[in-house]
Amino acid sequence: MHASIERFQVWVYLGSVALGLSLAVVIPAVAEALGSFVWPLLAALLFATFSQTPLARLPETFRDRRFLLGLLLGNFLILPLLVGVTLNFLPLEPAVRLGILLVLLVPCTDWFISFAHLGRGDARRAVASTPLSLLLQIPALPFYLWLFLGATVADMTVAVPLLLALFGLVILPLALAFLLQRQAARRPELERTRQRMALLPVPLLGLVVFVIAASQAPAVFGLAGGLWLPALIFAAFALAAALLGKCLGQMLDLSVPAARTLSFSFATRNSFVVLPLALALPQGWEAAALVIVLQSLVELLAMSLLVQWVPDRLIPEAGSPR
Repeated sequence: MHASIERFQVWVYLGSVALGLSLAVVIPAVAEALGSFVWPLLAALLFATFSQTPLARLPETFRDRRFLLGLLLGNFLILPLLVGVTLNFLPLEPAVRLGILLVLLVPCTDWFISFAHLGRGDARRAVASTPLSLLLQIPALPFYLWLFLGATVADMTVAVPLLLALFGLVILPLALAFLLQRQAARRPELERTRQRMALLPVPLLGLVVFVIAASQAPAVFGLAGGLWLPALIFAAFALAAALLGKCLGQMLDLSVPAARTLSFSFATRNSFVVLPLALALPQGWEAAALVIVLQSLVELLAMSLLVQWVPDRLIPEAGSPR
């Protein structure tokens, strides 16, 4: 059953996007109201994912210095420089430029774990690297904004949203999953429940995709004509990021699952954390929030393809056909 669900996961995600967009067109009030369910669904998704991860072995990940080196190089040096330099050559409005920078400068710390798991990466490494990635974003994002846009924009306070995301989307689900695993080791009925939870990540992620598409699509539709260039940028970024994961994996001689995990870490961005920052911007900067919403939709479509393309074609097991 588990293998059958994962085999059709791309169609689940694409169908969820289509249903969400359709709902936004037919019943916009209902679609907008669904936005409040994004974070609870993400927390449930990560709890289900964490429950399938051998959490007792997490400390081993921090001894994998090559993986952590690749993660930090890609997310906090190579990709920020690539984004910042590239945007200097593109004709973008200031608010659009700010939105692109906000969402592409910081790596995802929530559904990246689920995509890494579904894309046959190393979920254990993904879980262990998430708190570090999120904590590093707190000082890194203001620095990047200062570097690429100047001190005025960098004065925004980002610590509170990032810390709330760290607790609500990572620490709390992780702690609950750890408690479940400890109790399941002593109680066979809980272990059976934990094993059945392996069926949940794909449908839960489908629900997350549906809610995001439904609740955020109306805003994107409003500026659809002016968002084609950011959409192309986001699609190109996802592809370049996945390729970077393969390159760094080869350079650092990482295992196949670890290299896949790098690809999914690089290709997913922290749109849910930076969106509140964009929504708090003064009047005249509304386009920044719309750009972030657009990025999450483009990323969902890209991930729907990458969860199969990365393990099957880009970074297959040794000896597998490409």
